[in-house]
Amino acid sequence: MVELKTCRGCSHEHDCGAIYQKLASLQGTSIVFKVSLAFLLPILVFIISLAAFERTLVKMINATWLQTVLSFLFALSVTFAVMLVIRVINKEFCKNR
Repeated sequence: MVELKTCRGCSHEHDCGAIYQKLASLQGTSIVFKVSLAFLLPILVFIISLAAFERTLVKMINATWLQTVLSFLFALSVTFAVMLVIRVINKEFCKNR
């Protein structure tokens, strides 16, 4: 085993490999879907809704600063609503499990 300079003096210096072997052999469900849902979906919803509100408000409001502010606030509120829905669905799913 290659000894790293940062391992010297560590309290787990001699059993570090065993710890990593135990972690590698753990069996569990994949969290990739939950992580994607929790982090990527709100970002995508925000970007898409910001673009949609920006296009819609261009036709209604002439002041560009007001378009930007309103688009941002509307997109933020839509993203917040989506996050609340995801949280409620997750709680219901975990409760029924």
